[in-house]
Amino acid sequence: MSRNALVTGAAQGIGRAIALRLARDGLNVAVNDIKANSSGLNKVQQEIEKMGRKSVAITADVSIDKEVETMMKNAAKQLGSLDVAIANAGIVQVKSIVDITTEDWDKIFATNARGVFLCYKEAAKVMIAQGTGGKIIGACSMAGHTSAPMASHYCASKWAVRGLTQAAAMELAKHKITVNAYCPGIVETSMYHISSEEMAKTEGKQKEDIIKQRGDVPSLGSSS
Repeated sequence: MSRNALVTGAAQGIGRAIALRLARDGLNVAVNDIKANSSGLNKVQQEIEKMGRKSVAITADVSIDKEVETMMKNAAKQLGSLDVAIANAGIVQVKSIVDITTEDWDKIFATNARGVFLCYKEAAKVMIAQGTGGKIIGACSMAGHTSAPMASHYCASKWAVRGLTQAAAMELAKHKITVNAYCPGIVETSMYHISSEEMAKTEGKQKEDIIKQRGDVPSLGSSS
């Protein structure tokens, strides 16, 4: 029997790659993004269907509780169940801590922290009702382990995801629901290029220099 998954922020970047990989691994996949990204979302849905898997595109804002609740229920209803939920949607902003406004802070946390919380919550409710366990996975970041300058609100939101994930994992284990988070490093996505442009403007450098600077990291296993 096929398993069914939902991936948020799936119109592009890491979310798109996750959704397509799940489909290649034999899962049916509901894909989500905001309305502004509907075109890209529909293309991902079509790619999944071409692999012979079922897919449904659901537009919703992960920071809005009712939209997340409806999204999870619709995914389970249209695919037959919800076995895997991946709270991937996230945003970034490059800004000095002395320039970050409360609006900036709230916007980052609305998607990166509250969005993950709401997805965990509503996915868990569906999975508990199904009684068959499940897997919930959230988007953290290397910034959730080692913070960096010019993105203190982003880093804080990812540290929040780590704490949330650990607490949720302990609480939901009794329902045979596992909760984990992935912490990617630098990945060349549209969000990466946008943040590189913002860093270039802030530091008075060329975007290409920022990209090289961000890419100059030691290989795993190397020592200084």
